Amino acid sequence: MATIAVLGTMDTKGEEHAFVADQIRARGHKPLIIDVGVLDMPSVRPDITRQEVAAAAGVELAALVDRRDRGEAVTAMSQGAPMVLMRLAQENKIEGVISLGGGGGTAIGTAAMRALPIGFPKLMVSTLASGNTSQYVGVKDIVMFPSIVDVAGLNRISRQILTRAAGAICGMVEARIPKAEDKPIIAASMFGNTTGCVQAARSILESAGYEVLVFHATGSGGRTMESLIESGLVDGVLDVTTTEWADELVGGFLSAGPTRLEAAATKGVPAVVTPGCLDMVNFYGPESIPAKFQGRNFYQHNPQVTLMRTTAEESAELGRIMALKINASIAPVSILIPRKGISVISTEGQKFYDPIADEALFTAIKSNIRLDIEIIEMDCAINDPPFAEACVQTLLKNIAAAREMRR
Repeated sequence: MATIAVLGTMDTKGEEHAFVADQIRARGHKPLIIDVGVLDMPSVRPDITRQEVAAAAGVELAALVDRRDRGEAVTAMSQGAPMVLMRLAQENKIEGVISLGGGGGTAIGTAAMRALPIGFPKLMVSTLASGNTSQYVGVKDIVMFPSIVDVAGLNRISRQILTRAAGAICGMVEARIPKAEDKPIIAASMFGNTTGCVQAARSILESAGYEVLVFHATGSGGRTMESLIESGLVDGVLDVTTTEWADELVGGFLSAGPTRLEAAATKGVPAVVTPGCLDMVNFYGPESIPAKFQGRNFYQHNPQVTLMRTTAEESAELGRIMALKINASIAPVSILIPRKGISVISTEGQKFYDPIADEALFTAIKSNIRLDIEIIEMDCAINDPPFAEACVQTLLKNIAAAREMRR
């Protein structure tokens, strides 16, 4: 029998959470009800009260009740709920969490879930689950379960949805992860245009006894990789695909934010970094491209993705940014430059072939990098086997050097 936290506003959504709790009991598990409501009295008796949640955030509940400010209440509970849930998980008092809500409930529930580690079962039934959920999920593995109808009473639709959601969280806590040998972890970044390089490198690294976690450089992928590096679980970083910085600088749709490339540098994780796919900025269909980019060099990757070639000026700035981020490194790091193409479509004869822009990028990297940081230039394209081999051997060298430094 597992204990599953049922977290929600028990004043406005008490009936619905009670129904889910009953479904969890029916499957042989124990619900632990946590109340994060504020404005009215709870309709369900909680195991952890709203007073306890507010106190975890250092907030006096009575003052919140008196002011009856919904926004302030949501903010306070969004601060307290993560602390409560994290403590329960650390003390092995819960093995999963489920929450139901609209806008406010989703904000509180997912804030609490984001405090939990990857792999811990977490499920949010939400009216917002069919839209852009990135602000709620962040870089964690939260399952967003569409409520279909509003979470406002029980009816023939909501009973189906809530029963399935309860079954889902029970199935998640019942699942047992197969045991495997723990190997040192390498985090690698990949795009369709750098797949050849990363797959070849992954094969070599796995033969050398490493487990390689590959992150797709789509914004969320880069943020997730940075988060994992910050957690201290990663032994080395093979950052082949730094393309998200092109979107951050120019205004594409796959930015990973301004802290991309910082985690390995500041956490002291040995790394190899390449300017992979800095030749492209990502948009959706052609209709999504801002008018200011009219006349630029575009490539239709597929019906949903349009790529725009970076200019020489943008490339120079990307090189400067990349160097400045890497300059913060406190562990061995190397930059590898494939001079004959930083993506599949930037090689000679391809749509994004632009040696002037590439040279601007490479020059800016070399002009701004710390003098003690290794730069290796190779007369090949990024997906050529010798480049992948060089990336791996350089990373292994840097990992060995980092171990020596720690002795």
